[in-house]
Amino acid sequence: MEAKKHPDRYIKHLISAPFIWINLIWIIAADIILEVYHHTCFPLYEIPLVNRRKYIRIDRHKLAYLNIFEKINCAYCGYANGWLAYAGEIAAQTEKYWCGIKHRVDNEFIQPKHHEQFVEYGDKEAFLNAYTSERLPKSIDLLSKK
Repeated sequence: MEAKKHPDRYIKHLISAPFIWINLIWIIAADIILEVYHHTCFPLYEIPLVNRRKYIRIDRHKLAYLNIFEKINCAYCGYANGWLAYAGEIAAQTEKYWCGIKHRVDNEFIQPKHHEQFVEYGDKEAFLNAYTSERLPKSIDLLSKK
């Protein structure tokens, strides 16, 4: 609650509020679309569903020492930040399924934790060993022999 330490910024906080809250529209829309994807495609891919409750926690509004605006803001942050982490995990599981290859090494790029399990960029042998023709449909197997 760093904002509470800066009562002199009240006007700035008031001006910024619509820019923060407008994001709720796209987050809710994206949440709906993500859930349709998640609950349709993951079962088709036989990927276990990501447990939403492990990522989204809305509980700080129950704290008696917060005023109504703080409670609403805390509920929003719990949902928005939790949903972003949840969406990130769904994206990570999707990436593991479809593209288990690390990106090229670059000091500017922060590699996601789930990339640790991926094969190295440009390592054709590791790629072929990890994704053998026994696991790939014939059409994809033909492409890998090039």
